[in-house]
Amino acid sequence: MRILMIGDVVGAPGCAFLRRHLPALKKLKGVDLCIANGENSAVGNGILPGSAQHLFDSGVDLITTGNHVYNRREIYDTLDEREDILRPANYYAGNPGRGVGVVDMGRTQVAVLNLSGNAFMGDNLENAFLCAERLLREVQAYRIVVLDFHAESTGEKRAMGFFLDGKVSVVAGTHTHVLTADAQVLPGGTGYITDLGMTGPRQSVLGVKSEIIISRMRTAMPARFDVPDTDDCILCGCVFDVDDKTGRTRTAESVYIQS
Repeated sequence: MRILMIGDVVGAPGCAFLRRHLPALKKLKGVDLCIANGENSAVGNGILPGSAQHLFDSGVDLITTGNHVYNRREIYDTLDEREDILRPANYYAGNPGRGVGVVDMGRTQVAVLNLSGNAFMGDNLENAFLCAERLLREVQAYRIVVLDFHAESTGEKRAMGFFLDGKVSVVAGTHTHVLTADAQVLPGGTGYITDLGMTGPRQSVLGVKSEIIISRMRTAMPARFDVPDTDDCILCGCVFDVDDKTGRTRTAESVYIQS
């Protein structure tokens, strides 16, 4: 089973670039399942029902999110209604949505987990490592288990990878929007990458107009995070080749496409 995980899709340019390139990428890599982080897919940040549907129509099978998932109230009912759009499982239990999804692939089922990191994220969330242990008990019936770990700290992500090595098929980090050069298979057979990167404007600061971020850093004044209106984009992610008999990953190959 070949699983493609795509880094945070940012704004209208990222959505358009994904739609333009994903079908050919899936065919080229023989992808069976595509998971994308969509928490920045809406115009003006967050995720909306329309931007989520755009990702699905482009070939994404399941959407994960992170700390921007609740920025737009319009998505709340959709999070409760749909099982293929996840939010971090270590958010409060009464919050809209769920942190675990199952994709039925016919010959096998894939459990997908979504967690937020604790370090530098600014939210008083359940400890990610303790939550991961709890989730493993919930999905123990599934041979293939994939985690999107939406976290700021590279050390926290690496620690989670080794913590879950041999217990899940894949641990892929998101949130920092920069594709890392450490796609690998850990000693216990878990596919790992610290960050899947971003799908969006290439000449930007994490998908936002650079002048806006520079001004904010110089003045400490708030500013709207506008996305450049451009076709000069990148698509980043990683393809994990998972043995569907053992649940272990055989290879991990990062993906970087630019216009």
